[in-house]
Amino acid sequence: MLSQTKSEINPFTIEIIKDSLMSIGDEMFYALARTSMSPIIYEVLDYACGLTNAKGKLISQGNGVASFIGMLSPMVESVLERYNDGKDLKDGDIIIINDPYVGGGSHLSDVGLVMPIFHKGELVAFSANKGHWTEVGGKDAGSFTTDSTEIYQEGLQLPGVKLFHEGNVNQAVVDIIESNVRFPDLSLGDMWAQVAALKTGAKRFIELCDKYGKDLVEASIEHLLDQGEQLARKELTKLPIGSFTAETYIEDNAGGPYKVQVKVTITDDAFICDFRGTHPQVSTPVNCSYYGLLASVRVMYLGVIRPTQNVNDGFFAPLKIITDERSIVSAERPAPVSMNFEGRICGAEAIWEALAPVTPDRLTAGHLMSVCSVVLTGNHQDSKDPFLIVEPSVGGWGAGQGMDGARGQFCMGPGETYNVPIEVAETRYGVMVDEYNFRCDGAGAGEYIGGSGVIRSYQALSDNQKLSVIFGRHKFAPWGMKDGESGSPNYVFIKKANGETDGPFGITARYPLNKGDVVQLVTATGGGYGNPYDRPAEKVAKDAKNGYITLEQAKETFGVMVHSETFEVQDLTFERKNRKSE
Repeated sequence: MLSQTKSEINPFTIEIIKDSLMSIGDEMFYALARTSMSPIIYEVLDYACGLTNAKGKLISQGNGVASFIGMLSPMVESVLERYNDGKDLKDGDIIIINDPYVGGGSHLSDVGLVMPIFHKGELVAFSANKGHWTEVGGKDAGSFTTDSTEIYQEGLQLPGVKLFHEGNVNQAVVDIIESNVRFPDLSLGDMWAQVAALKTGAKRFIELCDKYGKDLVEASIEHLLDQGEQLARKELTKLPIGSFTAETYIEDNAGGPYKVQVKVTITDDAFICDFRGTHPQVSTPVNCSYYGLLASVRVMYLGVIRPTQNVNDGFFAPLKIITDERSIVSAERPAPVSMNFEGRICGAEAIWEALAPVTPDRLTAGHLMSVCSVVLTGNHQDSKDPFLIVEPSVGGWGAGQGMDGARGQFCMGPGETYNVPIEVAETRYGVMVDEYNFRCDGAGAGEYIGGSGVIRSYQALSDNQKLSVIFGRHKFAPWGMKDGESGSPNYVFIKKANGETDGPFGITARYPLNKGDVVQLVTATGGGYGNPYDRPAEKVAKDAKNGYITLEQAKETFGVMVHSETFEVQDLTFERKNRKSE
């Protein structure tokens, strides 16, 4: 019946159903944001929602964090495996899971919910979401720790148990969560928002089946998955055939740096990423599991093939990932993974660096790479209530063929997320934002210049605050391309109220801050593209006027002498004239 229906559907029906599925993903996304309790959800958008078919294949998604696009379908597939290929799932069930070592896993803070969708008693799809909870317990507030040595220190592990059974809440699971987190109102509030989003998706999908018929909807979904695979393979033919290698490093205070190496092999029908030879897993939380790596590699893969329509699981059919067992990008229990994004983004970055020289029309020079995660906890100066900041940081992206680098953007991991607004931060948290501006250090010079990082400073307004940060790429600056210069590294600097300073450093755990102390968070400027002498003199003068470079840098790096008051081009240096007549 299904194949017959599939052969009878027309392109108009497929488009209507496709747009309906996309609309469901978006509605789920907005439902979660509008009912959540934590700024990291409703401001930062550190979550994703979507639908899969009955086999766990992604068909629709509303996305905040880019890498979550690679986590929902493996998470649903792991639920299917756990529950007897779905046979032990009932209408009204909701599964809760944050296990980093199974499908869709990243770290314990990213909590997933999965709801099977039944139509007239038959399992037809899944509604799923994944969001970053402010707290899941563990030894440090925020459940982010830079010095854990095993996963048991990082929070409550939820292995894929039923939060709801046939529509009835499992209160025991709720009670366990409430007793293990420091901010139960936030964590449980976000959990109920996720439940609301799941139910929204299930309701809309059932309505779609009622309107067009289950068989027609399923046939359209199969067609869209096949179409996604065909489009991906078509894009592969536009890429250079061959094998391309690169290596990069995960930075850590406890050891390292740890090498990540990759060989990317592109054929007519496959995109193979071989990470064998990468450093073994370590006892610090920069490891990622295979499934964390899979998520970020999927984002990188999409960045290379550049799909022209909404992504579904069919697009990933040509992608293959190979790793050694128990490597730093395929860690196994009980390896700590709280800061797993450093490992998995580094894996994706290695693919980026391997392919950028041969696909300059698709990939830029190096970017800040690190999430530059900040966790700050203490008591509010007025209410005396505890507060908790958990947020990523924006920075600079690399320049590319025909374009300057983007300024003040998150790295490829957080994707389309946002900073907590200054007004919200100063109202809810015990800090004052002393500065938030571009880092105009002149790094990343080239014909096209790297994007500026930022400087963000928090002044503590109460005593006994504690800061944990992991700013990767604090030793290795973003790389340039085609004679473009390297960017500048990320770092953290402390200015104490008594005049003492500390830093720069990239990683710390529970650093004590007292009233009047200032933590300065500085992110990388991206790498440059092309020789700086090839940048038009008028653009150099404009860069100086905008404050991205100094007059001295304009002269010494770009070979352009700029008037200090009018910012007009006065002359070119001998070195620039001698290299190329302008």
